[in-house]
Amino acid sequence: MSNQLALSDYIVFAIYFLIVASYGYWVYRKKKQASVSASHDYFLAEGSLTWWAIGASLIASNISAEQFIGMSGSGFKIGLAISTYEWMAAATLVIVAVFFMPVYLKNKIYTMPQFLNQRYNGTVAMIMAVFWLLLYVVVNLTSILFLGALAVSTISGINFWVCMSMLALFALVIALGGMKVIGYTDVIQVFFLILGGLATTYLALSMVADHFKLDGVMSALSTLKTKADDHFHMILKRDNPNYLDLPGLTVLLGGMWIVNLNYWGCNQYITQRALGADLKTARSGLLFAGFLKLLMPIIVVIPGIAAYILHKEGVVGGVDFQAQMIEHGEMNPDRAYPVLLNLLPAGLKGLAFAALTAAIVASLAGKINSISTIFTLDIYKKRINANASEKQLVGIGRVAIVVAMILAIIISPFLGIDKKGGFQFIQEYTGFVSPGIFAMFLLGFFWKKTTSSAALFATIGGFIFSVLLKFLPGVMNLEFLSPIGFSVPNATGVYEIPFLDRMGIVFALCIIGMYIISKIETAKGVQPHGLEVDTKMFKVNSGFMVGALIICGILVALYTLFY
Repeated sequence: MSNQLALSDYIVFAIYFLIVASYGYWVYRKKKQASVSASHDYFLAEGSLTWWAIGASLIASNISAEQFIGMSGSGFKIGLAISTYEWMAAATLVIVAVFFMPVYLKNKIYTMPQFLNQRYNGTVAMIMAVFWLLLYVVVNLTSILFLGALAVSTISGINFWVCMSMLALFALVIALGGMKVIGYTDVIQVFFLILGGLATTYLALSMVADHFKLDGVMSALSTLKTKADDHFHMILKRDNPNYLDLPGLTVLLGGMWIVNLNYWGCNQYITQRALGADLKTARSGLLFAGFLKLLMPIIVVIPGIAAYILHKEGVVGGVDFQAQMIEHGEMNPDRAYPVLLNLLPAGLKGLAFAALTAAIVASLAGKINSISTIFTLDIYKKRINANASEKQLVGIGRVAIVVAMILAIIISPFLGIDKKGGFQFIQEYTGFVSPGIFAMFLLGFFWKKTTSSAALFATIGGFIFSVLLKFLPGVMNLEFLSPIGFSVPNATGVYEIPFLDRMGIVFALCIIGMYIISKIETAKGVQPHGLEVDTKMFKVNSGFMVGALIICGILVALYTLFY
């Protein structure tokens, strides 16, 4: 097994790089001839992204190193149940397409702070704009960049800082061209992401087939189920050691909906791809992304389960899997995907390397574009230079992109991302605020009596509730919640509330608090600024309905089969 890239790997990677760079430059030149650097065209690619570009861009921006490395590691440790993040996202994308997108587009909303300003007031909008900037730069951008560079360095043997600098530069080249360049190059990124990911899955299954003398990879899939039946249950029982991460039916009926609806429906980084399109195109793009999400576990989870089987077998094909999974004297599940990649033959390893790079670069480009959009349209234009020209706004946006990336490079090594793991690092910090944010958006959409004070309560109160519930086990024995499934003992025997259940509880508290505050204020004569919402907005065409029903049918079949 080699931690180096062969000449053929570099050739494959160079071809990938040239295709993406050349196509991105062509799109940029074509866009420049067709428009005069309008800010909405630069930040949103207004009216120019097709449904397939929107769908591909959503997936390319969503899938990054934390999925390839972290979710494969979770597949090794937990099993197929971790796929709930991907499969429930498919259902969520349908809901966002039907109910959220019409509200955004009907009210001409292009950024999340703009929504808050229009629905509540400037104070709420500015607080959240600053918060989102800090979250995107300090948490999301740094973790994607750091974990991506670590993964690329581990696989290629190239110096960590060189990997980080090159990933940042590659993402900057794409992002400086604006959302249209990002959107269309993401189509190529997704192609390499899926192709390279499938190559790794095929290798892992082939190794299982060869070891057990099976006839092909399909037989290997059946063997995975036989040899690791405990890794093929979507709903974990309370005695499962991973119940704190995925608490039983909560993944279907509770907090997992908050995670996904907040991420896919109230997140500038994601919704920005569809906000520049008309409703039909936006919905089709989200539906296409939903179908792609159904495929993701094949690429990011199955290799982890296969690595688990190979690890149990010990030495397979001359490779000591048990030794390869050891890091700093302990077994590290996050090594599963890099170990498999390093086993790929020359050429295929380059393809898988390109897939990983595509996932990282697409996420970086999308993230810094969102940072640039919020800073330029919601802070600079509103508070610094209200009379800025279209050209000035685009220029400021490009400066913001470069500054954000430099800051991420500087601070990422000091945040302990490598100790927490990128996926856990992001979830830990966003999970404290997402229930309150989602409550604020949900009532802001569909209840016209929701007031600005109620929104502030959800923002601040949601964070406080999350912190209290996180540290409550340290001051109070929560064993009394165990019979109803809301607490389980952790590794040290202390009873904790599972993360997803905490989110559900905080969300409920925020909704109740917002309702009470809004009722009190409206009784005193406060007049909230409700959005324009009409039930006719939520009607869908027959083609979308058929696609949505197919996704729902596939999900029912999957959860029934692997319950």
